[in-house]
Amino acid sequence: MAPPTEPAPGLRRELGLWSAAAIVVGTVIGSGIFLVPSDMAAGVGSPGMVLLVWVVGGALSLAGALTYAELSAALPEAGGEYVYLRAAYGPFWGFLYAWTQMWVGKSGSVATLATAFFVYLANFRPELEGVAFRIGLPIGPGGGPLEVRYGQFLAMAVILLLVGINYWGVRVGGGVQVVVTLVKIVLIGAIIVLGFSSGEGSVANYVTAAEAPGGWGGFFLALVAALWAYDGWNNVSMVSSEIRQPQRNLPWALIAGTLAVVVIYLATNAAYFWVLPAQEVAASDRVAADVMRRAWGEWGGRAVSVAAMVSIFAALNGSILSGARVPYAVARDGLFFAPLARVHPTHATPGVSLLALGVWSAVLVLSGRYRELYTYAIFANWLSYGMATAAVFVLRRKQPDLPRPYRTLGYPVLPVLFVVGAGAIIASTLRQSPRESLMGLALILAGLPFYFHWKRSRPGGGSSRRGWGPGGDPARKDLVPNSEQDS
Repeated sequence: MAPPTEPAPGLRRELGLWSAAAIVVGTVIGSGIFLVPSDMAAGVGSPGMVLLVWVVGGALSLAGALTYAELSAALPEAGGEYVYLRAAYGPFWGFLYAWTQMWVGKSGSVATLATAFFVYLANFRPELEGVAFRIGLPIGPGGGPLEVRYGQFLAMAVILLLVGINYWGVRVGGGVQVVVTLVKIVLIGAIIVLGFSSGEGSVANYVTAAEAPGGWGGFFLALVAALWAYDGWNNVSMVSSEIRQPQRNLPWALIAGTLAVVVIYLATNAAYFWVLPAQEVAASDRVAADVMRRAWGEWGGRAVSVAAMVSIFAALNGSILSGARVPYAVARDGLFFAPLARVHPTHATPGVSLLALGVWSAVLVLSGRYRELYTYAIFANWLSYGMATAAVFVLRRKQPDLPRPYRTLGYPVLPVLFVVGAGAIIASTLRQSPRESLMGLALILAGLPFYFHWKRSRPGGGSSRRGWGPGGDPARKDLVPNSEQDS
């Protein structure tokens, strides 16, 4: 008789409500709040309209969060949208989402954030902007030579540092997320207070106007910018397998975290327009720094750079922590590179998946084409958001007996509004950026041969290795529950 085999190591539920909420707030608030208000003012013209766009964007994001709260509580598994798409539409759509996240979406976002970190640090160390070497081939942005700057190596090091922290354990990564998110909120709160307490401000700025296209076109341009700043509220669902009492904590984290971000964004923008008139906000490429420089001099502008770096660091940590769970989840189902499904026997983290995401993100930093790659993913990302939100309708029909500890508030109106909004963004992206959208689709379709190969290679001639019915497989080995933690 063969000796019994040891169960494979699995993920542990070690993240509480505060860690889950910190992932939402810390991942959403990155560099956007320091930059996009100028794009929004240039689109709609007046401070009142800018604040209205923030409210609409926040309401749309909240509608998505309320819907995801039902899905995450019913299917609290690692992978987030991958799990919802797989359950509602089948493994093919789940795979396409995971493939895009690994190679473009999440990795491109991590690369962009890391580079933004070094750009802000260059305000203190200008030598980081220096060119380390040039590659004379037409592989750089715009088809020119590729220039590699010293700061890009720093950006790569920051990514790998955070990979190491999260490799050590989800409790460690979650603790870092809570601390840096709290510091971020304090620093942004200081910007708000200092802005309103400045003698340079005036209520008259709220009735100024910048030259802008206005109308529905300008409103939609501003809304896209706002939604980019709100992006990331969904990331906490990717670590569902590691959150204690997920049926309670996931809905609370999604809803409370998104509401907190809306309040922070509205207060911050109100402070911006208190100090600067609309035309100056629209003309600024670093509006937060310009506001603080106007209000408190050069040290104020430097303080914003520090706040931005802390904010970006928190967003980076949350993105790496959550993003690595997507390739892990699809590999666990036998539809991706098998080593990515391994869980570290001591640290209980998807270590190989963390390393793979980190190294590839670092490569995108070094390539200098990360922004273009991320633009390619916008179409696919919003397609997945819309499909995942629509999954709440599909699963209520397909799996009516699936336990749902939380049901979407405002169903079916709010999910429909989010799906319609996602469709509008997809259509606009196709119209305004057809080349990037089509190339994004090409990157997605490049995964099809891999999907059919892995599907054929799975045990059972392509059948699933585990059930996808109500409640999933009770014999799941990817989770190691802790009776004390989960009580």
